[in-house]
Amino acid sequence: MTDPRALAAQALADVALRGTSLRDAMERHAPKLADGRDRALLMALLSDGARWWLRFDPVLDRLLDKPLRQKEPAVHALMVLGLVQLEILELPDYAAVAATVQATRALQRPRLAGLVNAVLRRWQRERTELLAWLDAKPQTRHAHPAWLAKAITQDWPEHADAIMAADNREPPLMLRVNRRRTTREALLERLRSDGYTAEVHDWLVDGIVLPHSADVTRMPGFASGEFAVQDGAAQIAADLAEVRDGQRVLDACAAPGGKACHLLERANVALTALEFDPRRALRITQNLERLGLRAKLAVGDAGDPAGWWDGQPFDRILIDAPCSATGVLRRRPDVRLHRRESDMAPLVAQQQRILEALWPLLAPGGRLLYITCSMLRQENEAVIGGWLSAHPEARVIAPDLPVGQAAAVGWQVLPGDGDLDGMYYAVLEKP
Repeated sequence: MTDPRALAAQALADVALRGTSLRDAMERHAPKLADGRDRALLMALLSDGARWWLRFDPVLDRLLDKPLRQKEPAVHALMVLGLVQLEILELPDYAAVAATVQATRALQRPRLAGLVNAVLRRWQRERTELLAWLDAKPQTRHAHPAWLAKAITQDWPEHADAIMAADNREPPLMLRVNRRRTTREALLERLRSDGYTAEVHDWLVDGIVLPHSADVTRMPGFASGEFAVQDGAAQIAADLAEVRDGQRVLDACAAPGGKACHLLERANVALTALEFDPRRALRITQNLERLGLRAKLAVGDAGDPAGWWDGQPFDRILIDAPCSATGVLRRRPDVRLHRRESDMAPLVAQQQRILEALWPLLAPGGRLLYITCSMLRQENEAVIGGWLSAHPEARVIAPDLPVGQAAAVGWQVLPGDGDLDGMYYAVLEKP
């Protein structure tokens, strides 16, 4: 099959209805298209389809006499994509409808082509009324699951609409210069000479910002390891860690290795990158090799150091804790389809367990950096605040960043602050 809309519909059905990750769906379907423009359309449709599924999926129940969600999942997903093309991508009405109907035939469902056409035409006729119905509830207005929309509103009542709106905007492409291979100025010049619109980040010393996503593997300097892709919020970690030459450093829960590599680019440290999942640990190795960096890779449980620790304390420990990933929905829109409220309690328990296990491994005078890519207070200041009540000896270092705000404990960058992802940081020092 070479119809990008039909392939996108199959992939979106896998993501939204079968729990497949967006990354896996793209990797499975994109190679089927030889033309780069078709692959770009596939990825745009799939990303926006996942991002806006929770807005447009419910309205199909009003537009259809009988749901197709279970019986014809790809056709159901195709109709969601038809609405996405009309309302989000703002393609010309005729072209969006005609191409979607044609994709029904490419899915080998020609008998449903008339139904798809009728549904999209009815949307156009009743658009004003249907949009008002969708806008009446936060979850369909912002395409967030109801439990998450409620949690965001409870935690950040003054920012809730802005947070959810930021989750639905296209993020910029942010690069991190590998200062061991080049300078930011030299890389910026190469990018611009190749026709890329690129600027230095205002206050992240290793950051370069491009306004739109691009195939980074084709960019100058990628193959030679001169940069990595990393959102600015994640780049902050290296600033807060303040690593120095000669230190022993642990990056727990390290995959895919972005923060570990950044620390190694900053200083000559003996770094252990720890990851529980052997498959994800392979990505750390790949990133280290491309960037020309060296670290000790350990596969094990951060909450059970006996299986991997050599008994020597660390001067710096970075805990990039397993979390809900609710701060990075703009980059990982499928998270909103797969994350459940019931996931929260086990995640919090795991965060508490890892923090408790790794604190004894920190050397006196050392610094532990606790990070989540979440904006939910129960994973962030509630975890750190509860842990501090049992560890009054720990000293809390208050970050002072150009974006975000002080939390009850630590610092919170909300999605969209400074055009960054949402991320929480707590910096703890051992006396």
